[in-house]
Amino acid sequence: MKGCGTEKGFRQERYVDMTNQFSEIPESFWGLFRSRNRQIYIDALLQVNEEYQYSNYYLSREICVQTLSDYFARQKVSLEWEESEEDPDLSEPISSRILNWLLRAGWLRKVEDYGTMTVYIVIPDYAAVFVDAFAHLAGEDEDETQVYIQNVYGILFAFKNDPRSNISLLKSALVNTRRLNKTLQDMLHNMDKFFAGLLEKTGYGELLQEHLDRYVEEIVRKKYHILKTSDNFYLYKADIKKWLGEMRQDYPWLLQVCERNKRLRGLDIRVEELENQLDMIERGFDDIEHRIINMDREHTRYIRATVTRLNYLLNREDNMKGLVIQLLNHLSETEGKEAQEREAERIGALINLSQMTVISEKSLYKRRRLRQDFMEGLAPEEETEELSGEEILRLNRIRNRYSRKQIEEFILERMENGRLEVTAETIASPEDFEKLVLAYDGSVRKDSPYRVREQDVEMVDNGRYRYPKLVFERRGKG
Repeated sequence: MKGCGTEKGFRQERYVDMTNQFSEIPESFWGLFRSRNRQIYIDALLQVNEEYQYSNYYLSREICVQTLSDYFARQKVSLEWEESEEDPDLSEPISSRILNWLLRAGWLRKVEDYGTMTVYIVIPDYAAVFVDAFAHLAGEDEDETQVYIQNVYGILFAFKNDPRSNISLLKSALVNTRRLNKTLQDMLHNMDKFFAGLLEKTGYGELLQEHLDRYVEEIVRKKYHILKTSDNFYLYKADIKKWLGEMRQDYPWLLQVCERNKRLRGLDIRVEELENQLDMIERGFDDIEHRIINMDREHTRYIRATVTRLNYLLNREDNMKGLVIQLLNHLSETEGKEAQEREAERIGALINLSQMTVISEKSLYKRRRLRQDFMEGLAPEEETEELSGEEILRLNRIRNRYSRKQIEEFILERMENGRLEVTAETIASPEDFEKLVLAYDGSVRKDSPYRVREQDVEMVDNGRYRYPKLVFERRGKG
């Protein structure tokens, strides 16, 4: 409870600052969110902001009008009449009408340079916060999680090792930690919304397109993927937590930081305040790890639910199995046991559920031909619309779960006299199965420490998994 008072003081200070900032915002500013043209105004603000970045933070009115004209000429939008416009000039170009409205509402501000007789357009600081939020919702900062974790890493390294560091760096690290936490929380909520859409999809192709085009693109590739590949959270976590522990335990060093802030910046900082900041950053990192675990759990749950739904939709085909499933679903929707029995008798009198076929040479069992390729051995015998093995690997990103060293150790540690014959006991968990697949895939590399003997192999079925009975050998053996 040591840091609760300090943290409460930070919140009160922030509240006072927010109150002062809100008083600067004109009342007309909020009219954008009620306007029938709000999407047009938001698009205009994003265009102005983009040009703003490349114009040394000053835009002349002429450049601003030209930027909007070029953009909306391509969009071909129609601007509706605003209630706040008493007598709109309909002959005025649409770009000028948009700019004038944003100026009147306080989203943009004019700055006049009397020396050059030029009118500049600037974005007020309170409006810039909302414009950044619009850009965020538009998806312009896809790699923000990576940026935040790298910011915390760099800031803490400087705070620990730079003799000129001050408490503002520590506060900046805390802000970035909280932003990363918030981003991950939003990411987790966005994953939840895909569950609601599962039951709404009535076709196999429609559901598969939803999964590949939306979930894989929006969640797996753009967001979830960056937490599991290069420059991910776990690459920085160990160093950051180690530094936090070392700084918190080094009392003489904390005193030096307080004295340095007093001498150079005139700030009266106590050791307890520094310790509180370090504690809040560490708690924030614990929360980040918990959220990533929850994201893994939700990701797995969604994949399972998607596969279940796909299987259900596949079984609704016009074959015997699909018809029986439709019949059972129909009976389950009938209320009352007696009503169900009457409906079953009625349907039974109309249909014949028996199936008769002519025995021919096609009825004889054909032994499955053994395949050389591992992934082909895992695929179904008949060609269906199910995902291939390579697609499943790509969707679940299991290649990024294990390092190359882990995969090689999985094979080498099980070898006896430089040889491993895969049996039913080799695979005991989903992780073992994934490593076996990746080990086979990596065996063709020139620098692989092992190889797979090329031979016709039988299939192994241990009750949970079915896979080829491969033989791995160390390189160099005959």
